[in-house]
Amino acid sequence: MTGQEREFTSTGVPPWKSPVALSVALHLLIVGVALAGWSWSSSIQEPPPSSISARLITQQKPEPSPVVEPVEQPDREQEQKELEKQKQIEAQKRQQQKEEEARKAAEQKKREETERKAEEQKKVEERKAREAREAEAARQKAEAEAKERERRKAEAEAEKQRQQEAKRKAEEEKQRQEEQRKREEAERKQKEEQARQEAERKRLEAERRLQEQQLEAQAEQARKARADEARRQEQAAAAKARQTQMLSESEKYQALIRERLSQAWYPPSSATEDMTARLQITLLPTGELAGVKLVASSGNTAFDNSALGAVRSLSRYPVPSERDTFETYFRQFTIEFNPRRLR
Repeated sequence: MTGQEREFTSTGVPPWKSPVALSVALHLLIVGVALAGWSWSSSIQEPPPSSISARLITQQKPEPSPVVEPVEQPDREQEQKELEKQKQIEAQKRQQQKEEEARKAAEQKKREETERKAEEQKKVEERKAREAREAEAARQKAEAEAKERERRKAEAEAEKQRQQEAKRKAEEEKQRQEEQRKREEAERKQKEEQARQEAERKRLEAERRLQEQQLEAQAEQARKARADEARRQEQAAAAKARQTQMLSESEKYQALIRERLSQAWYPPSSATEDMTARLQITLLPTGELAGVKLVASSGNTAFDNSALGAVRSLSRYPVPSERDTFETYFRQFTIEFNPRRLR
């Protein structure tokens, strides 16, 4: 669809009768009239200016100036005619201008009236179109609601049939399960009876084997008890002999350590026989000193330091090569320093 066709369809009038086309034609007419008026007024000749004759008088001696009388009568009549004619032209122009303004006002009013009617017509058409759309929407809504009611009715009917079918199947399934339960219950009872008989047979057999095993176990326990007792006595005798040997060996090395410390210890002059310092000594399996700690002070700092110095002065202590004896008696032990004895 072209622009002209769209314009004709929207306003309801032909394009050449539209307000825009009429306005353009009116403006062209006004321009033509103005040009014609201007050319008509410019063709009128202006009246010639009135001439004044004068004579130069030299002022040699004072004489009264002559009065120059201009020729005015014919010029004044001509000027009066020209003025009257000019006034008529101006009155015609004003009249034409008023008529033009009145015409323009009438055209403007007519154009506004046309536009108002077109706007009213447009509103009426829009209202009718809106009412038609609303009616169509209402019709479609009613149809949709009717379809929805039919659909819900069909769904309700289908749901009712489905529930009835489900109920029938549930009853059949319940009956089948009940029959299955009865069969399984009978089979279970039969199996339980068979299992009970088998269990009774196995129990009797187990009791018989248990009695035999108990008798064999009692005999085995008696044998093991005798063997354990003999082994325990042997181990006790060996342990006692080992303990005796370890104690004897530890006493020998303890005496050697006391002798070495006695040789390395130099009590201070302030030491008395009542002073005693107890030290804890930790050794390595090689006999090297791992650490020494004062666990009970003598009350005299010089006495305590002399005992610590004696312990630290030995580079290697005599220890047994037997690991058990070393771990038991010489890994960590205490020794007391007293001026009368070293133990």
